[in-house]
Amino acid sequence: MNRTFKALYDEHKNILKVIGALLKECEKPAINYEFLERAIDFIKNYADKLHHAKEEDILFKELCKPGVLIHCNPTEQMLYEHDLGRGFVRGMSEGLKEKNRNKIIINVQSYAQLLQEHIAKEDDILYPMAEESLNEKIKQKILSEFKEVDTKKKEEKNKFEIFANRLK
Repeated sequence: MNRTFKALYDEHKNILKVIGALLKECEKPAINYEFLERAIDFIKNYADKLHHAKEEDILFKELCKPGVLIHCNPTEQMLYEHDLGRGFVRGMSEGLKEKNRNKIIINVQSYAQLLQEHIAKEDDILYPMAEESLNEKIKQKILSEFKEVDTKKKEEKNKFEIFANRLK
């Protein structure tokens, strides 16, 4: 793992912890709606507004510049999957409001499968491609911009990381 994308890898670990806990929650006879609400809040604010924003607003923009990824650029697929994930999260939220266990479970399972595969693609394909394709100056710029985002959202980020790290 390289230094430039370490923050993204680490955020993936937290996202996967929450996904695992959500899947376990759906196996129980009665869903803990308070936990589900907190997990959805985590996904919307940590996974999407913090993590996906770093990817979409910083990394993907660099990767889409002319001449960076000449043969294959998977960012369009990654963006599409981010949008698919947002749809499943909306479905979870609707299921929560409706207290519709079936709707919650379907959307949690769909989101989990999508994100587990998505994270594997980013960790194993996209980030290594980016590491290889971007020059040191651009990687330093990206790292600096990631740190800026983390600084602006420090309290929120810490709150969500504590939530994820308390999960079994």
